[in-house]
Amino acid sequence: MLEKVVIANRGEIALRILRACHTLGIRTVAVHSTVDRNLKHVAMADESVCIGPPPSAQSYLDMPAIIAAAEVTDAQAIHPGYGFLSENADFAERVEQSGFVFIGPRAETIRLMGDKVEAIRAMKEAGVPCVPGSGGPLDDDAATNVRIAREIGYPVIVKAAGGGGGRGMRVVQTEAALVTAIATTKQEAKAAFGNDMVYMEKFLENPRHVEIQVLADGQGNAIHLGERDCSMQRRHQKVVEEAPAPGITPEARAEIGKVCVDACIRIGYRGAGTFEFLYEDGRFYFIEMNTRIQVEHPVTEMVTGIDLVREQLMIASGHKLSIRQEDVVLSGHAIECRINAEDPDSFLPSPGTIRHFHAPGGPGVRVDTHVYEGYAVPPNYDSMIGKLIVHGPDRETAICRMRVALSEMVVDGIKTNIPLQQRIMRDQGFQAGGQNIHYLEKRLSERKNKTLAIG
Repeated sequence: MLEKVVIANRGEIALRILRACHTLGIRTVAVHSTVDRNLKHVAMADESVCIGPPPSAQSYLDMPAIIAAAEVTDAQAIHPGYGFLSENADFAERVEQSGFVFIGPRAETIRLMGDKVEAIRAMKEAGVPCVPGSGGPLDDDAATNVRIAREIGYPVIVKAAGGGGGRGMRVVQTEAALVTAIATTKQEAKAAFGNDMVYMEKFLENPRHVEIQVLADGQGNAIHLGERDCSMQRRHQKVVEEAPAPGITPEARAEIGKVCVDACIRIGYRGAGTFEFLYEDGRFYFIEMNTRIQVEHPVTEMVTGIDLVREQLMIASGHKLSIRQEDVVLSGHAIECRINAEDPDSFLPSPGTIRHFHAPGGPGVRVDTHVYEGYAVPPNYDSMIGKLIVHGPDRETAICRMRVALSEMVVDGIKTNIPLQQRIMRDQGFQAGGQNIHYLEKRLSERKNKTLAIG
């Protein structure tokens, strides 16, 4: 077992990792920026190291500073959490070259999955269903690109090979707009990701976002832990997640799960990972693989009883998977609401000091958060301050429990999106289940237009 781990992250995921480490008897090192001295996990860690000022580029994205923190504390491994450097292949490579264990996939795997063109090619070879597309990067030959789009059929979507998180993509409805759209996306991709390679896919107009959680030990063993529905999104950012996905049959789950497991074994995957799919008309279409722990991993933990972060640590310690596929049993239904420090209507960030904080409780209620009364939410990072997760014997009960939990949660001193989450839980479309990825934005637009009309 690993003896000491550097937690190269902040906020709720850093606290989540710390707790998993301490459960296994692993000592922890918290790295933090100057503005994050008062984070809960920093106080609870066995050791802490300040790695720089508030800007991420000078702290949580500073590879030499994080590796130096591991060196001076005699740590053995580095856990990147999610975001920041978690899917940076160069970081994973430098960690391993420096003699430490990177708690995640190998650098070459991250690099493969980070290049969307190569990832799709690898998944096709592994038998994973993919969206019809260009099959490779687009060049500057306008006539060829027009021909490819005609063969795919409009609408199409142009995507940056190095993109992710909803960035670096543009929907094209007509042939007249295609050439300009490709050129613009290439320019944006170059500026944002340092890579102007783009590719083209069929744009599915009413898909759901359904993803498969996997665990693999890099020693030829892999399992899947069912699926999550993450279709409640705003600007391609997830707002609500749930497991299992409404309407997915056990047969469909087993089939797509096995495809993902076989792909993991084929590429020698190591650690926790997520295959993300668009799901439309009963068919799965691969879009990307996240080579890290996901924000929404708790809903999978709630329905399977499996601690995913613990499994990451066990795999990184060199252990083979102790869980067999037949050991994975889904029980009940879980829902997660992301709690953000932002205005629930304008979505503008709302940093500031939390004057009062009360976490809800009761059967099946879990709160993953790093905040407390008197904590000052800084303006420097993502606005998510926690996650509220509930579990029930069925989806209806889980929704009822979430409504109650949201009504109990108190975060005073700043604005949060709790009112938005309450509206979602009351929404008849959400309650019915199975809505597509455009549903929430459509409802938000209707609400805004109605407000403007009344005003």
